[in-house]
Amino acid sequence: MGAICQDKALLTEIAKGVEIGTKECQYQFRNRRWNCTTVNKSLKKVLMRDTREAGFVNAVTAAGVTFAVTRACTMGTLMECTCDKSSFKGIRRINRKRFDKTNLALGNTEWEWGGCGDNVNFGFKKSKIFMNFPYKRRKKSDMKALIRLHNNGAGRLAVKNYMHTDCKCHGLSGSCTLRTCWKKMPTFREVGNRLKEKFDGASKVIPSNDGKNFIPYGTTIKPPNRGDLVYSQDSPDYCKFNRKSGSLGTVGRICNVTSPGVDGCELLCCGRGFDTKLIREKVNCDCRFRWCCEVTCNTCNQKRTIHTCH
Repeated sequence: MGAICQDKALLTEIAKGVEIGTKECQYQFRNRRWNCTTVNKSLKKVLMRDTREAGFVNAVTAAGVTFAVTRACTMGTLMECTCDKSSFKGIRRINRKRFDKTNLALGNTEWEWGGCGDNVNFGFKKSKIFMNFPYKRRKKSDMKALIRLHNNGAGRLAVKNYMHTDCKCHGLSGSCTLRTCWKKMPTFREVGNRLKEKFDGASKVIPSNDGKNFIPYGTTIKPPNRGDLVYSQDSPDYCKFNRKSGSLGTVGRICNVTSPGVDGCELLCCGRGFDTKLIREKVNCDCRFRWCCEVTCNTCNQKRTIHTCH
């Protein structure tokens, strides 16, 4: 950890990763009672308890650091790493009769690694050191540490386990007589979507008999694997302001009057009702493209009906 703290370039990328994770959290929960807000340090209060929400924040932050550091390696921003050349084995000619341009699975075609892939192992390693450092000297029976270490790992795996293969064709007149391939990270939106699914299916756990691990809370709860999220404390309903839990409540939040889902006025407003009002806002309109390369727009006043929670 000391080496990381002395590396300003690496710390900059780690900070970017934390920001990426926070923004993705806010996107994924933008329509829910708890919307991952950082207002009034409420997120710190949420992280003090081992709820589903805390598990997601820890996982998406670990994923963000993994993603940002890996991307920096590929772009050449960090001195101590490069893109991943470990899979490069030269180039082989492709049998054109067997090559199918739509076959991205590459199962029935000859191909070789080439170019420079994303060095996810380096990003994974640095994220693990940074995120797990606070729990390095934990007691083996520290349930809070066990849960956070697990969720940190799940976040990193949401990047590493879903690397995909990108390929580029080479040849005269688009004939694709030669193809090189490399490994690439998923987009961070894909990572966020996957972790949100893990949040919805998170497993509640309790300490095992020896206190050195955790087990499912009940027989109906599936045992979590390394990529699943876990929690040990039930979440508050986030309907009302509560300084202790970090809940800001939903008073004043904009809701969707036609939706039966979590963003609908009935659920988001916790049954308290809502106000409806007409607002005027300025928007860009009559936009035109001017050669080259400028877009000019007029500013128009637009009326819009919004609904806000009581």
